[in-house]
Amino acid sequence: MTDNQRAITDDQRQRAKLIWAYHQMHHDVQPTDAAIGLGSHDLGVPAYCAQLYRAGLFPTLVFTGGPNPTAPERFPRGEAVHFREHALNLGVPNEAILLEPKARNTGQNITFSRDALAAAGIKPGTVLLVSMPYMERRSFATARKMWPEVDVICASEPLEFDDYLKSIGDEKLVTDQLVGDLQRVIEYPALGFAIEQEVPEDVHAAYTSLIHDGFTSRLIAG
Repeated sequence: MTDNQRAITDDQRQRAKLIWAYHQMHHDVQPTDAAIGLGSHDLGVPAYCAQLYRAGLFPTLVFTGGPNPTAPERFPRGEAVHFREHALNLGVPNEAILLEPKARNTGQNITFSRDALAAAGIKPGTVLLVSMPYMERRSFATARKMWPEVDVICASEPLEFDDYLKSIGDEKLVTDQLVGDLQRVIEYPALGFAIEQEVPEDVHAAYTSLIHDGFTSRLIAG
């Protein structure tokens, strides 16, 4: 890690790992009518989408996302555009990919992808959402609110927490993101953005203690 990539303590790591496990839905990945690769800063999403496509799990793949609001330099032409190019390089045929380059949040990822599929004459009954590992639960809760008529399966690149930390290289940033996503899981239902998700007491305690420790850069203003 560089000087700007701060490490976390062993105790903070254990609390972050608890939240990491909660964020993952542990769904059985099965064939679906379509898949949606949710925009993010992580090329693990299109790479895993390509792997699942090659395994024959879906015929159509939507990549969704405009410029990343927290790291616009990461994918300057927008998340969906870069994800599509990465998937093409990994063997996904162009005709299997739909592009949705305007979404700026998860709710728009879902609704705009639904619209892109409809415009292509596709009305799926089942959808596979592929996201970063710590976004599975929020993606699920959002999709169930915004698109309740479809059955949703969530998936992400199968990485252990420590391996994901190493792949990103910034333990503080990853922990900030875990905390920020859990805040959204907790607060978005009251705003009409997602369905309610039960948060176990130990997960909530880990969340509040990490906020107290200063892992707050990805929190939304109250």
